[in-house]
Amino acid sequence: MTPTTVGLRPAIAARVADDGEVLASGADRTVLRRAVARALAAEGVVAPPEVWAQLVRDLVDDLAGLGPLEELLRDPQVTEVMVNGADVVHVERDGRLERSRRTFTSDDELVTVVTRVLGPLGVRLDRTRPYAEAVLGGGLRLHAILPPLAERPTVTLRRVAAVVPDWQTLAASGSVPPEAAELLVELVRARRNVVVCGSAGAGKTTLLARLLAEVGDDRVVVIEDAPELSHPARHTVHLRTRPGTADGVGAVDVATLVRNALRMRPDRIVIGEVRGAEVLDLLQAMNTGHDGSATTVHANGVDEAIVRLEGMALLAGVPQAAARSQVAAGIDALVALGRSRDGGRHVTGVASVDRVRGRTVTGTLWRR
Repeated sequence: MTPTTVGLRPAIAARVADDGEVLASGADRTVLRRAVARALAAEGVVAPPEVWAQLVRDLVDDLAGLGPLEELLRDPQVTEVMVNGADVVHVERDGRLERSRRTFTSDDELVTVVTRVLGPLGVRLDRTRPYAEAVLGGGLRLHAILPPLAERPTVTLRRVAAVVPDWQTLAASGSVPPEAAELLVELVRARRNVVVCGSAGAGKTTLLARLLAEVGDDRVVVIEDAPELSHPARHTVHLRTRPGTADGVGAVDVATLVRNALRMRPDRIVIGEVRGAEVLDLLQAMNTGHDGSATTVHANGVDEAIVRLEGMALLAGVPQAAARSQVAAGIDALVALGRSRDGGRHVTGVASVDRVRGRTVTGTLWRR
């Protein structure tokens, strides 16, 4: 909330709550803008047009949006916003982190704004459940965690690309050179099982979406915690996990959804990201006729990805030898992504996966 709007907010909020158009039509941003303008006039506020427009926008942000973060999110170059307490806000712009001057007046205000946004979505954020994750309008992914789990209220917002970039765009940005793109398309069309690996923010989901756009008319069942892969293929079915209630019941995890997906006549099964024992269900699907399936995993390179995948299979309770066999037999190729110091994201390598004399080995198919 800006200093200009702090004093005005209570009076404006009271007038907007009683505004006839808001009561009759609901409180979308267009209606709210008109209601706020009427409230400002009724309060006797006089200002030049450009100041007036800024006042209206700030007040609408305060009343219905994410407050001072809304202005940051209006910048299309901002891909993430990180709030480490009311007065510590960072953004990632064009791949680089920078401190923002847009802040909240207090931690209490920050929590109030976040809980207000989460409320209509049926997502709890309070002392009994001091963390939450949700997808807001426009594909904005929000994660919040409160004390005592964090030192201060901490909020992370990630923008999910509304449009999957084409290969020409990825090549122009330096992310995927044409020769790498040609190989990746060949792998997808040959129905190879592919795992995309990289660190957080390396562009794994974006590349996975681009790969899935090459599957033609195959029936693809996509399993995610949050909707980031928005209809990447022509025939897509989306399944999403569900957290448990405050009583710990009703949760639906990725592994459960994989088992459901197997009964839905999929040509390909895609998990947005594997993090645990569910990898075994995916590997078994890959080994039983669902060729061309795919997922992503957090790992800094090909060898690290193999270790992580085998470790997650161990979490499912299978012996180490069986875990290694499942990984080697199920996965055909690994695509590694990296980030350069200037914030650029790019494919660093593509590797084949095989099992030789009881060991999982990788071979270089392409390297930057």
